[in-house]
This record gives sequence, C-alpha cells and structure tokens, in this order.
Amino acid sequence: MNRSIVITRYARALEKYVRETGGGAVVAGEAELLRERLGSVPDLLRVVNSRDMVTKAEKKTLLVSALGGKSSTEMGRFLDLVLQKGREDLLPEILRDFTVIHERANGIRRARLTVVSAPPEKLLESLRKLVRDTTGDDARIEVTIDPSLIGGFVFDIDDYLLDASVKRQLDIIKEQFIEKNRRII
Repeated sequence: MNRSIVITRYARALEKYVRETGGGAVVAGEAELLRERLGSVPDLLRVVNSRDMVTKAEKKTLLVSALGGKSSTEMGRFLDLVLQKGREDLLPEILRDFTVIHERANGIRRARLTVVSAPPEKLLESLRKLVRDTTGDDARIEVTIDPSLIGGFVFDIDDYLLDASVKRQLDIIKEQFIEKNRRII
C-alpha cells in the first residue's frame, strides 16, 4: 500500500480515537515531544526501525522513555498498534500528520515568523490577533532567527507567504537592475 495513504490512515485513526476519549491535548503534546525526540536522536530512530535488534516490547519501552518514562493510555495503545502492525518506520510521519489534523480540528493554524532578532511579544500577539480576525482560528507561531534577512520579516502560514525582508527587496532591485542592463546591450 502507498506509504502516504498508510501514514494518513494512522494519523486520522489516532485523531478519531483521542476525540472519542477526550485526550487530544495530552496526546498532541506527546506526539510533538516524541516526534522531536525521534528527529533529534538518530540512534533512537535507528533502533526503533530495526527489525532484529530489539523486541516490540523493548521498542515501546524506548519510545515511552523518550516521553519521559510515562505516556497516556491513548498514546500507549497507539504505540502498541503501530508496533504490532510493523509500522514503526512511519512513526515520525504519522505523528506529524496527526499533529496537523488535530490542530486543524481544534482551530489552530501553524505559522512561521522569520526575523533578524527575537521579536517583541507585542508583535507576536498582533500577528495572532490578525490570524484570529481573518480566519477565526488561533495561530501557533514558531519564531526563527535568520540574520541573512538584514531586516524586516517573513511570515508563512498555510500556503500564504509574506516576505517583507530587506534581503528580498534587495533581490528584487538586483533582478530589475540586471533586466534593465540586458536591454541596453
């Protein structure tokens, strides 16, 4: 079966399960943490994905340890299912898709703000209010620091990108200058 179909099915199943049990917020936090740990500790992911090195019970113990030694009932049962079906190699993608589906179902949009230096909290609140006023959803803004922007900012939410950086403006001027000089020659 197509890999992306399997990932989506597991993510949707987990969302449906946590909606029924009411444990969505807890499981969403655990999914974020586990996905982060799987991404930042390559050996953990390698061991969990291995077919020969450890048993399924040991894999679950490792995954629960990555969550701080305990997990919610929902996450525990979900990990059991994933391991039982041999889909542990898809776990990071399943958790990513679950997080997106869960946030959408709860009116939360992810956004990325890229700036030269740490923005004031007042700016972040203004952006959250703007998103809330235009979409009706709350915004979860991830801030990225990128000194190469020179100044300004880049705001990315869903499939909308607002690039108000000095770097982008200089690139536009450079392109216009090059185009103008081509006409002269």
